[in-house]
Amino acid sequence: MNDEAEELGPIDYLIVEFPGNRMTGEGLPLLVDLVDRGLIRILDLTFVRKEEDGSVSGLEIADLTGDGELDLAVFEGASSGLIGEDDLEEAANALQPGNSAGILVYENRWAAPFAAALARGGAQVVASGRIPVPAILAALDSVDGAS
Repeated sequence: MNDEAEELGPIDYLIVEFPGNRMTGEGLPLLVDLVDRGLIRILDLTFVRKEEDGSVSGLEIADLTGDGELDLAVFEGASSGLIGEDDLEEAANALQPGNSAGILVYENRWAAPFAAALARGGAQVVASGRIPVPAILAALDSVDGAS
């Protein structure tokens, strides 16, 4: 394993649906901040649109808003090759017709030194996952109700 792979943090992805193709860009400065602080590294960022007839097309980052207010140039070229055509089709299957989505693949850089230290000690991740926020809130509500 090369040095870069030894210092690689966990890789996650998000598919964010925008109903009616309405992208405000409100979250983009926060995403840039995470990158600037070294917490994440964007490996892939792409956008797709699902037409009313079910057909799917890719969107260029520069074409997202057309209003000139969002500077998305910082994300141009964010393509590691990890997202293939089959991934785009699968993401589109999750979308409602008439909507678009952003597909983000990112490395959790904050966890890289921790993961590397564990690996050097012979440890390995045998499972990982994410607990959906609604499940957490429901669990907390049931704990509060039991008290």
